[in-house]
Amino acid sequence: MTVPVRLVGGTIDGEYKEFAVSGEGAGLTSQLPYPPMLVTKTIPFRQHLTNDGMPSDGSNQDMKVVGTSSVPVDFWIPAHVENDRYITYLSFVLAGSAAKPNQFAAATALTNGNKLFYRHTLAGEITIHDSLTTNFEFMRLALGQPAFGTAADAFRAKNVVGAVDAYIPTMDLRIFSPDGFGIKLDAKTTQRLTLQVRDDQTVAGIEAVDCVAYGFDRIP
Repeated sequence: MTVPVRLVGGTIDGEYKEFAVSGEGAGLTSQLPYPPMLVTKTIPFRQHLTNDGMPSDGSNQDMKVVGTSSVPVDFWIPAHVENDRYITYLSFVLAGSAAKPNQFAAATALTNGNKLFYRHTLAGEITIHDSLTTNFEFMRLALGQPAFGTAADAFRAKNVVGAVDAYIPTMDLRIFSPDGFGIKLDAKTTQRLTLQVRDDQTVAGIEAVDCVAYGFDRIP
């Protein structure tokens, strides 16, 4: 015996909306491009990755530091104490005079490379890239970037750090989440998104290195 069932959801413009089913018996749904606003609020989030997880104080975001494979220096974004945090983009600056893709900024390619990873409470450490050694590796991680300047210095932007040029690849982290919201840092946890420096990045040719995270906090 078949019993007809009518599913009715919330109201839109004062009218109740029914759940639709196709002729083949499939439920017709659509995914919102953001967490449901009926029960949550979101606020924009922007912060440098820093060596203490705190907002930038003018020095703690500076990745011109000496790291090694055995004694690395971490720069990270922490989880929020109350809200779920979603990181959707990372914007890097790799500045050095006349830098080339096969260099790191304008210095020789790194030996160990920067490691980009995500620490999750249940899943453990999830590596996004284990050895970012050159400007090109950052650009490829960012799935390319807009072209700047002339054919001789394509992809390198002019006068980014004073009069020094830089590569500024921007990584879209939404590709790592099925919901399209980016990498989630659960509220009230020790989860973090980290870029780990494992080489000497104070050598000549490296004018500036840093990274800014963009996203939003979801308020319950």
